[in-house]
This record gives sequence, structure tokens and C-alpha cells, in this order.
Amino acid sequence: MGAFLLFVCLLAPLVLACAIRGRRRRAAAPASCSGKALPLPPGSMGWPYVGETFQLYSSKNPNVFFARKQNRYGPIFKTHILGCPCVMVSSPEAARFVLVTQAHLFKPTFPASKERMLGPQAIFFQQGDYHAHLRRLVSRAFSPEAIRASVPAIESIALRSLRSWDGQLVNTFQEMKLYALNVALLSIFGEEEMRYIEELKQCYLTLEKGYNSMPVNLPGTLFHKAMKARKRLGDIVAHIIAARRERQRGSDLLASFLDDREALTDAQIADNVIGVIFAARDTTASVLTWMVKFLGDHPSVLKAVIDEQEEIARSKGSSDEPLTWADTRRMRMTSRVIQETMRVASILSFTFREAVEDVEYQGYLIPKGWKVLPLFRNIHHSPDHFPCPDKFDPSRFEVAPKPNTFMPFGNGTHSCPGNELAKLEMLVLFHHLVTKYRWSTSKSESGVQFGPFALPLNGLPMTFTHKDD
Repeated sequence: MGAFLLFVCLLAPLVLACAIRGRRRRAAAPASCSGKALPLPPGSMGWPYVGETFQLYSSKNPNVFFARKQNRYGPIFKTHILGCPCVMVSSPEAARFVLVTQAHLFKPTFPASKERMLGPQAIFFQQGDYHAHLRRLVSRAFSPEAIRASVPAIESIALRSLRSWDGQLVNTFQEMKLYALNVALLSIFGEEEMRYIEELKQCYLTLEKGYNSMPVNLPGTLFHKAMKARKRLGDIVAHIIAARRERQRGSDLLASFLDDREALTDAQIADNVIGVIFAARDTTASVLTWMVKFLGDHPSVLKAVIDEQEEIARSKGSSDEPLTWADTRRMRMTSRVIQETMRVASILSFTFREAVEDVEYQGYLIPKGWKVLPLFRNIHHSPDHFPCPDKFDPSRFEVAPKPNTFMPFGNGTHSCPGNELAKLEMLVLFHHLVTKYRWSTSKSESGVQFGPFALPLNGLPMTFTHKDD
């Protein structure tokens, strides 16, 4: 029930908007090529207004609801959750239709409060030419060519993080979030803006607490505090932008945004800087947390990763010699562990899109204004594409998966442009984690919590100890 309440708070503005605008309306169905009106996909809409929201969150695992509906109605079905009529799609072909081939018919949709916190000009909320322009700038800054020189700096952050955990019982997810935040700030601002970084970090942590709060902007509320922190964040980024314009630009994300040829305003830059921090934090930290969990649960896989990383460590001239980009390209086993972790955990179980006009798909009508949810987790756990899907088996990625069956970073024009950076920071951290440290949990409890990301129960409390101790 806690996950249900959190998710309702997260999407409360979306729920309210759906109710006020009457999203449940059914416009006149367009005719198919034969001239007949198209039917809606099969499924149940549940009770008035609340639909099947309670059925969705009555289980500790919301994916049970999706699997039950899919088994009953097939790979495309309708429902009504969180105040919105929805069409769920759970086949690779349908996901590709929504996210790639006909992406212009489905816009990303977020709660209005999330737009206010991140900034309305951030890349997540855009379509068309402006979105393509922003995506090109972010992709340029986070391409393999751009990030290869940052390996030593990321390694320094990883080592500092691990030293802070030594001998401590820590909340693994919270510590991974801090690591991911530090890497994100490095990648956005470089190493020359350190005088601003601590205040920027504290403001962002305050802002983050408001993401899952009710959007009531009254003094004393989390949302009010978050909006104050957002204003201060904008001021800090403005100071950094002004200072950067007066000197050499560098090769980080901010430099990409400040390119004179790109003509972005300071407000556009600030919105996208804060948006990238948001995108780079929770999802990466979730994958890292699950990697710790899965490697601890599978000693043979952990040994294979240790063997690979120790071989790389032995190839260095000394124990102090930093990792290089070439070293990370040799981490093939560890890379397969990352892929299998993202598949099994499926951090993003689904994504929200909204039909911008009436759409026909496989003889069904998807009405304008309805939400469309590609179900990544259902696709990743389909035995048709991944035999024994609940088994953690990195060897399955020795062969590339079939197209559109593995989408941990999304797909199409709105897929994550920072995926190479995310994989790099995972590889660097785990090189030092498995070669220098051991870890154990002090409790036998296990399970998954959804809030809204899939996480090990309680953030996976762990004790990390240096092997030399």
C-alpha cells in the first residue's frame, strides 16, 4: 500500500488533469479501410473514475496486474488507472510502433508538477525540432568519443565513494544515488566548477524530496521547499553559465549547450542541466544496487567478474595506475552482468505516452488523449525472447537479443542519450568494488519494493569491507 500511495502522489497532477479534461471520453471512432468503425482494444475499465487502480496496486508487485491482463486479453489491452484511460502494449512490435515508427503520434506525458520542478524547456517534455536539437547536444556530450577522457575523474569519484563505505552498514541505493549524482555533476560541469558543486548538490537533494509530494505550494510543505530549491538551483546554474562564457568552454555537457552555434537561452540551458541531473541519478543507482544484490546471490557469476577485473588490474603497471577507456572495453563479462541486471530488474517497468490523435493499431482504435504504456518489463520477461526469464544468467547476452526485445534505455527518439555514460560509471565502480571489497547483508529479508522504481527491499542494507582489513 505504501508503493500505491507514493505512486498516486507522484502522478496526482496527471490524475487530476485526466479527470478535469474528461479524458475518458470516447470520440467518434474513425473508420478502417473497410469503412467499419474500429473497436477499442479488449480489456476492462473497472469502476467509475478510479478504474482498476486498486487492482493494480493491491499487490506488492504491480507487474502481476500487467501479466494477468496480458494473459487474459493478449499483447494489447485497455484499462483505466490513476484517473486515465490507458492502452497497454506488451509486444516488441507494439512497443516499436509507439516509440519508433509512429512516435510522432504519441507524445511523452508527465505530471505538470514535474515540469515545474525540472523546467518546462527540459528535453523530456519536448517533441519535434526542438527536441531533436536538444538530443543532438546531449548525445554529443555523452558520446563514447566525448566521455573516454573522463575515465580517471569518474574513477576518483568511485574510489572516494568506496572508501566512505568501508566498514559501514549503508543503504546501498542511497549511496549509489550519491555516486551517480557526483558523476552527473562532473559530466555536466567538468572539474572546474567545484566552488558551486556542494551548494548545487544540497539544493538538488531538497528538490528531489519534492518529486513524490503532493503539489501543494504552501509554506512548510515539501513541494514549497522543493520549488524554493529549484529557484536557487536556477540561480546557481546562471552563475556558472556567466563564468563559463568568460573563459574556455571545455568538453562537458555545459560546453555543448553553450556552443555559440546552438543559440540556447540561459533558461533553456538551466532547465536541461537540471533535467539531466534528474535522469542520471535514480535509474543508474537502481541498476548498481541490483548488481550488488545479484552478484551476492550468484557466487559463480561474482567469481567470473572478479577474475576478469583482477586480470585487468594485473595488467596495469602499478596498483595506482588509473583505468583507461581501453580497459573498460575489455570488461565483457561485467558488461553482460549489467545487461542481465537491467533485463531482470527492469528498473522502468513501463513508460507513459499520450496519443495526439486517434490512432489505428492492428484493427483497434487508440483514441486521442488516451495514455499508452509500453510494458518493458513484460517484454524483458517474455519466455519467447528470454528462456527461463526469471533466471539471472548473463551468458544469454553472449548473443545479441532480438531487435526490440531489450529496451532498458527505452527506444526511439526519446531513448536515453546518456546510456554510454551510465554503463561507463557502472564498469568503473565495479572494477574497484569486486577487486578491493567484499559485502554482506545483516538481514535475511528479501523482496522488491516499487516506489516507483523497482528496488531491493529497504534499499538493500549492506556492510562493505576492504579485503585487506
